[in-house]
Amino acid sequence: MASGGLKKIVALALTEGITEARARIFGHQINPTGQKSAHKLLRKKLIGEKVAQWYPYDIKKDDPLVMARQEQERLSKLEMLKRRGKGPPKKGQGRRAAKRNK
Repeated sequence: MASGGLKKIVALALTEGITEARARIFGHQINPTGQKSAHKLLRKKLIGEKVAQWYPYDIKKDDPLVMARQEQERLSKLEMLKRRGKGPPKKGQGRRAAKRNK
């Protein structure tokens, strides 16, 4: 009787040892509880640099004069729209707020 239990213990220890060795050799992560982990995601190569290289560099962002001029154009256009009554509504005065009050 006791030898059957001993065989199970030895077999279990042997399979655990093999699993650990396999994980060490192939660089796998041992997860005996089966819980989710972010290991698979963290193992992936980061692609942000490749994506950033695809798009051309925007010189306008470096020049403060260009940025200031664009901001001034935006503000003057907004002012013109407000004078015509087409500007954005004040906070809490939009279409959705009007529907809610009815």
